[in-house]
Amino acid sequence: MTGLPDIHLLIVDDDERIRSLLQKFLVRQGFWVTAARDGAHARRLLAGLEFDLIVMDVMMPGEDGISLTRDLRARMATPILLLTARGETADRIAGLEAGADDYLAKPFEPKELLLRINAILRRTPVKVEPKLPKVIALGEVRYDVDRGEMWRGHDLVRLTATEAALMRIFAARPGEPVTRTQLVEDLNRGSGRGDTGQTQERAVDVQITRLRRKFETDPKQPRYLQTVRGAGYMLAPD
Repeated sequence: MTGLPDIHLLIVDDDERIRSLLQKFLVRQGFWVTAARDGAHARRLLAGLEFDLIVMDVMMPGEDGISLTRDLRARMATPILLLTARGETADRIAGLEAGADDYLAKPFEPKELLLRINAILRRTPVKVEPKLPKVIALGEVRYDVDRGEMWRGHDLVRLTATEAALMRIFAARPGEPVTRTQLVEDLNRGSGRGDTGQTQERAVDVQITRLRRKFETDPKQPRYLQTVRGAGYMLAPD
């Protein structure tokens, strides 16, 4: 079983190198992946997004993975796979008692992680409740996430293919900065192109400027699609 495009994973790990490697590996397997650098960051993401599975490191500064797992399990049924450098039986039991669905000790082979994730997803009950429409408010404009449509009142705002792709990327991570490099990679992956570089990043800047004109009152002083200095762009809906 390989990853499905509608399966959204959350990776929580304070090690930037491991976090990046896992994200890239799982994206290549066909998953949609969002990454958090610690427990506090994960909580912010979970407050606004739904995930199908959480892959979380145990040993993190601040709130550790077991404590976060215990708290999340009291409020949600999202499957959790814990990662840790500890392999002792007592630590595995502590993670499972906290509510984790599985436990994988570091170091591990990425293939084993993929097998564990797919095994958890296979035994996770399929959600049958009706899916409510998700709409993001951008002032007088609203963006229908599921349909990928932007509306101003009763009028459809026409988006180019690139503008529509950018909105899908930003809408999947509201309040989270997305780097220009990541935007280039996501856009190229969606179009089947593999080229990246400064030329493409400059092209993204142009597309962002055009996209802002579709919903910003003053595109030169954007309220909703903000530039985050040193971090890229961020969608900040009402």
